[in-house]
Amino acid sequence: MTDRHMLAIDCGTQSLRAMVFSSRGDLLARSVISYAPCVRPLPGWAEQDPEVYWHSLAAACRYLKNTVPRVFENIAGVGITTLRNTFVNLDKKGRILRPAITWMDQRLANPACAGAGLLPLLFQIPYLGSKLRDLRSQGKCNWIMQHQEDIWKNTHKYVQVSGFLHHRLTGEFADALACQIGHLPFDYKKHCWARGINLAGMLFPVPQKKLPRLIGSGEVIGLVSTAASDVTGITAGIPVIACGSDKGCETLGAGVMDPHMVNVSFGTTATVQTVSDRYFETLPLMPPYPSPMSGYYNPEVEIFRGFWMISWFKDQFAHKEVAEAKLRGVPPEQILDRCLKQTPPGAMGLMVQPYWGPGLDHPEAKGAMIGFGDVHNRDHVYRAVIEGLGFALLDGMEKIAKKSRTRVEKAVVSGGASQSDEICQIAADIFNLPMVRGRTHETSGLGAAIITAAGLGIYSDIVTAAGHMTREKTVFAPDPANAALYRQLYGQVYRKIYPALASLYTRIQKITGYPGI
Repeated sequence: MTDRHMLAIDCGTQSLRAMVFSSRGDLLARSVISYAPCVRPLPGWAEQDPEVYWHSLAAACRYLKNTVPRVFENIAGVGITTLRNTFVNLDKKGRILRPAITWMDQRLANPACAGAGLLPLLFQIPYLGSKLRDLRSQGKCNWIMQHQEDIWKNTHKYVQVSGFLHHRLTGEFADALACQIGHLPFDYKKHCWARGINLAGMLFPVPQKKLPRLIGSGEVIGLVSTAASDVTGITAGIPVIACGSDKGCETLGAGVMDPHMVNVSFGTTATVQTVSDRYFETLPLMPPYPSPMSGYYNPEVEIFRGFWMISWFKDQFAHKEVAEAKLRGVPPEQILDRCLKQTPPGAMGLMVQPYWGPGLDHPEAKGAMIGFGDVHNRDHVYRAVIEGLGFALLDGMEKIAKKSRTRVEKAVVSGGASQSDEICQIAADIFNLPMVRGRTHETSGLGAAIITAAGLGIYSDIVTAAGHMTREKTVFAPDPANAALYRQLYGQVYRKIYPALASLYTRIQKITGYPGI
């Protein structure tokens, strides 16, 4: 009997991947379309034309159809996972009304426009009021309501990128429940749109009629339309299965199925995430995200634009290595392993605080690099970037473990940078945990394929599908000496950098006006 294949679409900040997986979890074919991450009309703003995502999806699928036709013709279902907190305004016919405001955008709405009711009263409570005003100001739906009233009036549906792609493929205004992550009126505890007196509903008052229909992971969203088939080459009538966000699918694809494990993601947004059947907030007002596993949560700590710093380093200092990697057909991170091999743990005292944007627990943050001396060169800068990201993720894991009251025993690495053996080893040493790398670094796509396989009935449920489709390939054991060195740097230096510099970051913003409001 011919194996039924799953087409997984992973739409990220800097590229879109179309991948075909077998029912055993083997990556059979892949097409990658890269694009500029955003357009910046003003300092601090970050927008993207949603057509970029759709055209990339179509181009990636057509490439697969033309290059691996026998693999492509056995596709039985489609699963989509995308970047989070990036929204598209659609009219009644599904036409785009304005560029998508991406998760990187730092413009702020006026929190004072809260109207009547309970929210203005909550704003008056010390500390809580400040946090709530920050959250409300970050909601891009609020900014559009305040500054582009005609666009908001004509918005029929306000959807994530996943919801936009689902509509383009099926014609349905529907999205996966586990994709609803961002500044939305979503009840994270009950896994539904907010109803009644709900904080998210008050902070981000998008009328429910403007929101898509929510579909549980593993359920059918719709069928590929004839129009979409003509553009993409995907056979019309094939079911599109609701999956989840990129990080949620990544954690599933990494094989993290209980709170004793964490997924350390080396993606554009660096994250540490686990799975739990219990609701708890790792940070105040930071809910656990909906897991693709029904009834479960994905507690997470994010380093916004975390491993973006690797892209920054490549763009600024590694043109030679990037060109060599392209010629050899390998990831640039593998070539850049030379930088890490030529430098000692601790980068001879050079340290990086990898905050390229504010977070919920560090709203004033900017990046910092300290400890420069005349011994340092480009290689040390690269190592310090990698180590700084490792320290930030370790801090996140400790916060999750403390709140969950669970001891983490193993970590799984995923994302593009996990293709580097040296980066994986540094992560193992910093976390002082075994770091597992699976058969493919495309764990987000694999997670979408797992959910799709369950939705097609190939496996009885998502957990069973994950058990059959994920497998470990390499385990990086921590080096005791390196782990001891990193523990000292983390506790005695890294954790003190932000408290020491936070007030200076605020002064920088006031003096320079960046990021603007």
